[in-house]
Amino acid sequence: MPIEILMPALSPTMSKTGGKIVKWCKKEQDKVEIGDVIAEIETDKAIMEFESVDEGVLAKILVSEGTSGVPVNQLIALMLEEGEDKSALDLASAINTKVEKEVEADFSVSSNPSISSSSLMSSQCVTLGSKKEDRATENRIKVSPLAKKIAQNEGVDIKRLKGTGPYGRIIKADVLEFLDQTKSYERFEENTTVEVSNMRQVIAQRLVESKQNIPHFYLTVDCHVDKLISLKNEVNSANENNKVTINDLIIKAVAFSMKKFPDINSSWIDTKIVRYSNIDISIAVALEDGLITPIVKNADEKSVLSISKEVKDLVNRARSGKLRPEEFQGGGFTISNLGMFGIKTFSAIINPPQSCIMAVGASKKQPVVISEKIEIAEVMTVTLSVDHRAVDGALGAKFLNAFKYYIENPTVMLLEPLLL
Repeated sequence: MPIEILMPALSPTMSKTGGKIVKWCKKEQDKVEIGDVIAEIETDKAIMEFESVDEGVLAKILVSEGTSGVPVNQLIALMLEEGEDKSALDLASAINTKVEKEVEADFSVSSNPSISSSSLMSSQCVTLGSKKEDRATENRIKVSPLAKKIAQNEGVDIKRLKGTGPYGRIIKADVLEFLDQTKSYERFEENTTVEVSNMRQVIAQRLVESKQNIPHFYLTVDCHVDKLISLKNEVNSANENNKVTINDLIIKAVAFSMKKFPDINSSWIDTKIVRYSNIDISIAVALEDGLITPIVKNADEKSVLSISKEVKDLVNRARSGKLRPEEFQGGGFTISNLGMFGIKTFSAIINPPQSCIMAVGASKKQPVVISEKIEIAEVMTVTLSVDHRAVDGALGAKFLNAFKYYIENPTVMLLEPLLL
């Protein structure tokens, strides 16, 4: 019997979103050894290599490159053991027909059997032949029921299509691609539909869950950052090879504040509060199709220079898709900084299961009252979003005031014995 190759679970969320086959690294009839990379799979956060745990010959690929939302444990390919008769693949056709039906079941034909032309972003019509010709064509051409339905509704002659499904079968994607290639959008010519990545799907799901299930409240404070900027400039003048940023100093100030108020470093899970022993801080990093939150672990035990080096490495590898799962999954607190984009203030959505996220805006010179005198100061506004189930308002305020103190008196951080 052929060896079944199933879609692996390469991240915790793949059980909900499935994965995308970005590339097959082995072709049909290629020999496969244990440990060989046979495919590249896109999860919600990264593109990961899928290694074979068996050896033999890759006999049949059942799910083509570019297919998204493939469920975990779905059959994606068949492999024959060394010397096994290829006649064993006769079962593949029946198996694959079942697989494709399961995939296409996700398309809600049963709940909405009439698929409108607007939902397919095209009104291009290609004249069908007579019913008699259609039946003869259907007998000769392999076409899935869903693809057939879409083609009928959109007036597409299936004889003009090339099937990319298993055994040359015409599937939904083939019909939609044909419609897209016509470039006749008429009413919808100014609109575009973008297929979202697994990452964007997971981001959308998690943010909806966060706003629906977590009772957010928000605390905002202005911080005078003139001394912080001066300290940063002094550090950089002495360390040209590793320049620190304001964000590096913010991470350190958050770590010290969390150490002072450890109850902030917690999660509400089911009906209990889990308090973490390590101070691991996630930093929001923008990517082309979403964002990711790599983690600076044990931030309270690291110097500003160490944090700076680590953040640069994490950001570079995050944007090239090379982070390991343990480097972006977890963390007890998140910092989201949009100051570099000129945003003065904003409120961020909590990154579950964490209890807090700090939104950092841009600093700006403005008049302030200091010792009953009006002076010009560089002011940075930060807003703390808090999960009220785990953290009360008074605790959030105390934490934020401690953060403000460290930011406005940054030399205090340098007195910590583990900083340098």
